[in-house]
Amino acid sequence: MDEVLHRLEGGVSWITLNRPEAMNAVTWEQREHVIALLAEASADPAVRAVVLTATGAGFCAGADLRSQPPATPTAPPAPAPAPRLAGDVSRMIRLGAQRLITAVLDCEKPVIAAVNGTAAGIGAHLALACDLVIAAEGARFIEVFVRRGLVPDGGGAYLLPRLLGPQKAKELLFFGDAVPAEEAARLGLVNKVVPADGLEGTARAWAERLAAGPTRALALTKQLVNASLDSDRATALAAEATAQELNMTTADANEGVASFRERRTPKYRGH
Repeated sequence: MDEVLHRLEGGVSWITLNRPEAMNAVTWEQREHVIALLAEASADPAVRAVVLTATGAGFCAGADLRSQPPATPTAPPAPAPAPRLAGDVSRMIRLGAQRLITAVLDCEKPVIAAVNGTAAGIGAHLALACDLVIAAEGARFIEVFVRRGLVPDGGGAYLLPRLLGPQKAKELLFFGDAVPAEEAARLGLVNKVVPADGLEGTARAWAERLAAGPTRALALTKQLVNASLDSDRATALAAEATAQELNMTTADANEGVASFRERRTPKYRGH
């Protein structure tokens, strides 16, 4: 059984975690597959939006700490673990959880998280890194790290203060309490909460709207918003002007202006 399901449908790349028996705890193979699919979405003009979701009762229960890179003909199975050295853990996090989260943040196409169930640890960060988050009514978000005596990784201490402000972020990170979908929506972590049987349909409707939009303008808008959180005003305004300069070279921008002048609905082609 494929641990990551993928299909391209109507300009939308559907990426589905598929280890329901493990609440979709992310393995090494799944992580690398998702990262590769997000990179492909950025490069493929046929992809104009992405939906990230999962099968079963959980969205993602975090990282599967038991998983290891697969053996290959040129790389035999790893020997018994050697004593941990200084730098080993930080390297593992940089090359693992952080690469997964930045792959979502840096994807040039808008990414929707369709959260079908519990999103814990890196699973919560995977959802919150997406551009839009739709959650089923029974979904929960849990900053589980503190329960294990760990520091949040995978961008948690970066994402949460920007979404919630520092005080509320510290509350979630310090206590590790489960946040139900409705509360997550009230806090601004989730855009929309829907019944479980309406999750895929809502995600499809939103993704199809994005896929029919001006793809390059959306990519530049995503880049501007993400960068603005770490920029001063002058830098943000300069980036905005440059982005608009670049965008005005696209066919979709010309179509948008022409359709306004001609009082008709624009037909965007994604370039």
